[in-house]
Amino acid sequence: MTEQALQVEYRNNGIMLLILDRPRRRNAIDLATARSLSRALDELDENDEMRVAVLTGSGGVFSAGMDLKAFAETGERPVDEHRGGLGITGRPPEKPLIAAVEGAALGGGFEIALAADMIVAGTGATFGLPEVTRGLTAAGGGLLRLPERIPRNIAMAAALTGQPMAATRAAQLGLVNEVVPDGTAASTALELAAVIAANAPLAVRASKAVILASADWSSTERFQRQEEFADPVRRSSDATEGARAFAEKRSPRWQSC
Repeated sequence: MTEQALQVEYRNNGIMLLILDRPRRRNAIDLATARSLSRALDELDENDEMRVAVLTGSGGVFSAGMDLKAFAETGERPVDEHRGGLGITGRPPEKPLIAAVEGAALGGGFEIALAADMIVAGTGATFGLPEVTRGLTAAGGGLLRLPERIPRNIAMAAALTGQPMAATRAAQLGLVNEVVPDGTAASTALELAAVIAANAPLAVRASKAVILASADWSSTERFQRQEEFADPVRRSSDATEGARAFAEKRSPRWQSC
């Protein structure tokens, strides 16, 4: 599958590689690109053969966010009917997504990375929410997700000053999983994706769901609420297969999706 502004590659073991490919617009997202990304994420969630995705940008840039030129010319906003802003920020995928960031991830580009579950960044990558410098607010999830990932006062400074943050600083704050030499973020993210893809798909999906949903659970109900996700996994054929494979000292053969 190849979209005009989104390249989709299928790698071994159920790994999808999604490449934003509008280098002349610094991989900025227009409505067509948002819809293409949304469709690709639908396939990730709905196709039982797909287990994890890596999202990156072409030309040494992750994404400059919303295509302001398209907005200025036509008033078009990149809001997908199904997944919201930029084709992802309103409803990220249920399966794991890793952002591989090279160069700038600014504005909506940063919000796309924040919608992912993990971030691998090149040394020269930068992250920022410059919306306030343009008379806007970071309404694509930046103001909501960034304070969940890093200390509130540091997120506040990023949002109110609009100043960018270097990859090394983002890693110190725990926002970025790994900083790697420039040009290797995608390959490193694919290696991480391969580790995830080797695990039981049902268990991986449930684990992500618990981590995300439990933020709204009270301390008195969280273990009970967790069972809604954990019990089906425990009862699955994969749980039996995992134990058997461990006892037999072999790689497991997962069946559930």
